[in-house]
Amino acid sequence: MSSRIASKPIVLPAGVELSTSGSQVQIKGKKGTLVYTLPNNVGVAQNDKEVTVSVLKDERRVNTIAMAGTTRAILHNMVVGVHDGYERKLLLVGVGYRAQLKGNALGLSLGFSHPVDFPIPAGITIECPSQTEIVIKGIDKQLIGQVAANIRAYRPPEPYKGKGIRYSDEKVRRKETKKK
Repeated sequence: MSSRIASKPIVLPAGVELSTSGSQVQIKGKKGTLVYTLPNNVGVAQNDKEVTVSVLKDERRVNTIAMAGTTRAILHNMVVGVHDGYERKLLLVGVGYRAQLKGNALGLSLGFSHPVDFPIPAGITIECPSQTEIVIKGIDKQLIGQVAANIRAYRPPEPYKGKGIRYSDEKVRRKETKKK
């Protein structure tokens, strides 16, 4: 019994290098460098431009097999991140909802009595092509998703008018208002 995900090899594109030292895996590419610590009983082997993830020893417990698949997915996301990068787009829907960059912070006007300043974490770049669009870019997929979720949490879309911060590919289910 083995993980179907972990059994697929990761193909390293040109310009991406993978190096291991103990339980640390370092992936270096044209956009930057990412480091990952392998979980117990999961190993990484490299043959030319292919990387395989496997379960070490005869530790065939279900959670170890699942961690091998998870590790393979994380390493694949890191390879794509250092080679191409990731991007997430948010839209502000509502009258008076605006976003602008203020140095190392994102200023948001979301209908509160005060403006909201969101500090931009290291490794992330945020752009505002218009006042109602926010583009989050970086090499770490997990960090980009977390930053997007934190910004969206200030004003999630509400179901009656659809106002709020939403992902660009998100479909907001609208509800009908009460009838008399």
